[in-house]
Amino acid sequence: MDAVMETHGVASPTPWPTAAPGADRLLVLSDRMSLLDVGTAMAVLTDPGGDGEPDGPAPGAATGLRRVQDLLDCDLVIAPGGLLLRDTTTGVALAPGCCFGLENWRDWLDLAHGEEIWLGHDGAPRLEHRGTLIRMWPGTGPHAQLPLEFDRAELPGLLRTVHEKLNGFLALAGQWASPYAPALATALMTRLGEDLHITAPLETSLVADA
Repeated sequence: MDAVMETHGVASPTPWPTAAPGADRLLVLSDRMSLLDVGTAMAVLTDPGGDGEPDGPAPGAATGLRRVQDLLDCDLVIAPGGLLLRDTTTGVALAPGCCFGLENWRDWLDLAHGEEIWLGHDGAPRLEHRGTLIRMWPGTGPHAQLPLEFDRAELPGLLRTVHEKLNGFLALAGQWASPYAPALATALMTRLGEDLHITAPLETSLVADA
C-alpha cells in the first residue's frame, strides 16, 4: 500500500526541475523520492488552476516563490490521489478513484471497523466485507473481475507504513524548499502536515482491537 499523487496536472514548463511522469501518472510519496520527484509533487500542489496550464512561457524563481506562498495562503491544501493497493502475486492494483483526494487517506481506517467508505467517482475500487475479509475490485482495467483480498487485521499495519512514508515525504518537502523558498520551508512542512493529515499520530490501536 502506498500514498500516491496524480501527476496529470503538472504544468510545463515549471518554476523548478521535475521528474518525468510515470506511465500510470501516479507518484509514490515516501522518503525514497528524489528531489526531482518532490518537485513534481510540488508542481501538482501549487498548480494555480489545477489544470496543468503553465504560468507563462518561462516561469522563474519569482514565480516558484509566489506559487509556494499562494499554496500557504489557500484555505485548504488538497492533493489529487489517494492510496494505491497492489497484490504482488496476482498483479491486481487498486488505484484511487476520481476526486478521492490524498487528504482523505485516513478514511481507510474505517474499513477496519467493517464500514464502507467513499473511494471516489468513476474508476474507484468496489469493495465488500466478507466476515473479517475485505474484498476489493478495480473499478477499471483488465482485472475488473478479479478481487484483491486482505484481512481487516492487516489494515492498521499497512496504514502505519503509509504514515511513515508520508512523514518521509514531508521531510523531503522541507529539504526541497531550501533552494526555492527557504524562508517558507518550515511553514510549508507545517501546512502540508496539517492539511494532508500527516503530522498527527495515527491511532490504530483502537482499530486493531475492534
